[in-house]
Amino acid sequence: MSSRLPLWIIALGTTLGMQSVASFLNQSLPIIAPLLMAGAGLAPERIGNISSLNSLGTVLFLMFGAPVLLRLGPIRSLQMGALLAVAGLALAASGYWPLLIVAALLMGAGYAPSPPAGSKILAATAPPDHRTLIFSIKQAGAPAGGALAGLILAPVAAIWGWSAALLVSIALGLAACLVISPVRLLLDGERDSTQKIGLRQLFHPTHVAAPFHLLGQSPTMLSVTALAFSFAAVQGALTSFSITYLFTGLGLSLEQAGFAFACMQVAGVVARILLGWLADRTGRPAHNLTVQAFCAAVMMWFFAGLPVHPALWGTSLICAGTGFLAASWNGIYMAEIARLSPPNRITEVTSSSTVVTFLGYIVGPSLYSLLVTIWGGWRMPFLVIAAQLAVMALVQTVVLARRGPHARK
Repeated sequence: MSSRLPLWIIALGTTLGMQSVASFLNQSLPIIAPLLMAGAGLAPERIGNISSLNSLGTVLFLMFGAPVLLRLGPIRSLQMGALLAVAGLALAASGYWPLLIVAALLMGAGYAPSPPAGSKILAATAPPDHRTLIFSIKQAGAPAGGALAGLILAPVAAIWGWSAALLVSIALGLAACLVISPVRLLLDGERDSTQKIGLRQLFHPTHVAAPFHLLGQSPTMLSVTALAFSFAAVQGALTSFSITYLFTGLGLSLEQAGFAFACMQVAGVVARILLGWLADRTGRPAHNLTVQAFCAAVMMWFFAGLPVHPALWGTSLICAGTGFLAASWNGIYMAEIARLSPPNRITEVTSSSTVVTFLGYIVGPSLYSLLVTIWGGWRMPFLVIAAQLAVMALVQTVVLARRGPHARK
């Protein structure tokens, strides 16, 4: 394939598009959660457990699937991920709750290739002076996909049922696999065709400890990853429960809840680009993330304090503010991890850091679900999740202060 476009623009367009698709597919179940959980005979808060299983699927793939990513190359890995997610959606469409468990794991595994494959492509093509901004634009695909899912799937589910919404997601995933095929020859140049992917290579016991060992070699990478874990717990709770909270807890219609959720995600798109640009200008991404964490915790308190039957405009404004701060950290974090990684180990380091970060996506929704069961309400769990982010930001502030001028290295 030949093109007059610079390679980095083709790379950014591809990774942004597939990040958006991966997020759209991954958000499908939380978007239709009130109807899906009722159809499966489950309590509405059980969507938190489904979301945690989804993140567990991502963690397991990243822990054991690195040889597959190296063998296939980034483009084939992204296609494989979309197909795994489609298989999960097909199982979820059955409405049978035991299959929802398998579906969540498959969908999580399908999302897993997106961070390391996208980082590999962009690290090899992005201009160094704008790396954080470009990574943030790519990561903006995550809330963009979520916004589209809220705007499209919620009305489809309300009118034609939740199974019809899942069919829309399945069609999108299959179409995306076909669309990116032509760029494979351009962007898969570093594929390792000699990498073995037998059971011995995939399920070696050392893979379990490898992420923590690799990150432990760099205190800065470890501290940034720890803050990302805390952010992930917040974002996991928001993406898993916002629709259910607004629909079941506050009395909005599913379409209204979907619109408010879309506002949250669109604000995240804008923020990822804007805050990524700001991080490039300040040259202090770890400090930027710390300040952002404090602000996101405060905004979560406003989100948790929304009244019953709120005005849609006010709800959408609060959701947008929450999404701007709590759903826009990913690109800065990914770019910083890629910057700190040895050039020949970007895939492995990114996968290792993402494994730890995704543990936050497991902990956040499960903790929220447990707290709903204990307290019988939707507000207090959000406050607890916000508090842990504020505490982690305080710890990060102390860590950065102690490192002084070495905090950026």
